[in-house]
Amino acid sequence: MARKSVSEASDRKPVRPAIPAGTPAILPDFTAHAAIDELAPQPIQNIAGFRDQIDSIDSEILRLVNERAGLASHIGRVKNANGTEVFNPAREEEVIGRLLAANTGPMPQDSVRAIYREIISASRALQRKIQVAFLGPEFTFSHLAAIIRFGRAVDYMAVNTIAAIFEEVGRKHVDYGVVPIENSTDGRVVDTLDMFIRMPQVRICSEVRLRVHHNLLADCPQTEIRRIYSKPQALSQCRNWLSRNIPNAKLMEVSSTADAARMAKEEPGAAAVASRDAAVHYGLNLLFRDIEDSPHNETRFAVIGHTECGRTGNDKTAVMFQIPHSPGSLADILMVFKTAKINLTWVESFPYRDARGEYVFFIEFEGHNEDAKVRRALASLRSLTDELSVLGSFPIAPVSD
Repeated sequence: MARKSVSEASDRKPVRPAIPAGTPAILPDFTAHAAIDELAPQPIQNIAGFRDQIDSIDSEILRLVNERAGLASHIGRVKNANGTEVFNPAREEEVIGRLLAANTGPMPQDSVRAIYREIISASRALQRKIQVAFLGPEFTFSHLAAIIRFGRAVDYMAVNTIAAIFEEVGRKHVDYGVVPIENSTDGRVVDTLDMFIRMPQVRICSEVRLRVHHNLLADCPQTEIRRIYSKPQALSQCRNWLSRNIPNAKLMEVSSTADAARMAKEEPGAAAVASRDAAVHYGLNLLFRDIEDSPHNETRFAVIGHTECGRTGNDKTAVMFQIPHSPGSLADILMVFKTAKINLTWVESFPYRDARGEYVFFIEFEGHNEDAKVRRALASLRSLTDELSVLGSFPIAPVSD
């Protein structure tokens, strides 16, 4: 379907004012959804009474949050005595899921999730502040995915490559790492799959699904843009929009969307394809929002570490395997899942660098490795494969905007 040009009244309307530097990023939308008849005009003097009630409620919320934190600290001491990890994604999903099911509004579900993400993060930090590596620098989509999963009460380490994240986790310099594993537009992330082959002892213990919205940021008007910086994947995901709306600008590949924003701030006539949070951090004008060619553009991230994630009842399992180079080998593998009535959610093949013509297969499927039918399926897979690695079972994540 043809899109409207910038000169027409497109749905991507220019946003002229700059976003003030220092504006908080990744904040939930706290817009009230109360019915209009409950918000009929009130005399101005009644506002003071409402504010007194809010102040009283805030004091009670603070008291209860601190009481909750005290209980979390007690749990932390028990965990430390037993050598148990403080990060428990299964339990955290259970807590948030229960609250979302109980929420009757007007607070939106995304806001409830965001609030409790930070409460859980702060409570976890009272037990032990964990360290998490991500593909830096700050304000990349990898950084945003890490915050969505762990909150802000974490010691974050920005590194330059996916391989470095695996190495930091493998050497236990950090507790966890966040790596991109696939994008709905560009497909698999080769560097991540290659590192799973090299370091199969690293486990997937959680995932993050991030709806990726690209934006055009600049410190100059659209008519003065001569160069547009971003990482190759971001430019690829916006190629049609850029060619129609800024056809004369030269596309410049850099290592990250955050670096692109920095360069747009420093160079006259430069723009960047990056996140809104990068615009906030670097004080850039957000000229056009959501310029990605696909409205369903999503990147999935794996949280890697050394721990196994418990069962939630809404899980999936990732495996990696090699099979004999003979007719029907892959069909035999797929038949195991069909017979067990296990749904596959991801299938990927990857060339095996140590043997020409050989492939490593990655499969994700619904269920946890503690489930009886999954255990039986894994046993069958071991008998059919040359080598099988269970990369982990973890909760199925919702899509985050």
